[in-house]
Amino acid sequence: MAPIGTIGAMSRRKAAAARAARREPPAQREELVRRRSGDFWQRFITGATSSNPYRCPGCDQLIPPATPHYVVWPDVPSLLETAGINERRHWHRACWQRQS
Repeated sequence: MAPIGTIGAMSRRKAAAARAARREPPAQREELVRRRSGDFWQRFITGATSSNPYRCPGCDQLIPPATPHYVVWPDVPSLLETAGINERRHWHRACWQRQS
């Protein structure tokens, strides 16, 4: 039987993980956002799912592997593309938020 006062208590590790999950947007969830240059789909990528380096179009700097960032693509593709997802770009979180 559990000692009194520990029923429902959360370990420090689980509590820290729960706080971290509340701070970051959910992984692999896409949402449509409106920017000055049009409507874009955005997906937040956690560091755990990012394994390649990418170049951010906002600052022209590399996004190292295992770095949380946004993947963004236009809702309406450009003239020569069949789907907007083919035009996806990887952005630093701050660079993408500055584009609003």
